[in-house]
Amino acid sequence: MVIAKGLRINEKIRVKEVRVINPDGVQLGIMSIQDALQTAYSLGLDLVEVAPEAKPPVCRIIDYGKYRYEQSKRAREAKKRQTIIQVKEIKMRPKTEEHDFNFKARHAERFLKAGNKAKVTMMFRGRELVHSELGKRLLDRLAELLKEVAILEQPPRLEGRNMVMVLAPKPSKPSAVSHQMSAEKASILSPQPSADEKG
Repeated sequence: MVIAKGLRINEKIRVKEVRVINPDGVQLGIMSIQDALQTAYSLGLDLVEVAPEAKPPVCRIIDYGKYRYEQSKRAREAKKRQTIIQVKEIKMRPKTEEHDFNFKARHAERFLKAGNKAKVTMMFRGRELVHSELGKRLLDRLAELLKEVAILEQPPRLEGRNMVMVLAPKPSKPSAVSHQMSAEKASILSPQPSADEKG
């Protein structure tokens, strides 16, 4: 269940009537704000305005203190699991030989599989810059070679005397946790029908 920050709770909800959803997600119907508050308090819970723009506004009965604690706990756990993406640089020359090219390609593949980005810098010396297309061809070849594990975040472009390309790891498929969080968010504004509506 996801509730936006800054929404009003209990006596801070200043409207005459609201549509109420109980802790199980079942609609209790439209009530006066006094009756809605009394229902929430009789359960030892809070009345939280989850859809202020609706007519009338939608409120849900929950334990707001417990909800905030759980959200804070989830945020801390998510931060612990958060992966820090690093950018690893690989330097090449337009005249890089085949074995050296393959060696650097393997390095880039290892960086990408570890979840890091690969910044590939093609360095030009002297008049090599006149034939910069040779360096670009090599960078394009590297991107094509790594297309199974990488996406082209920044295509080859000249920066001074260097040509830079950035490859990023291909995103993994959404996890079951992500799907669950999306479902919880949707449940706020898609409550179960009341017993009257079922009939």
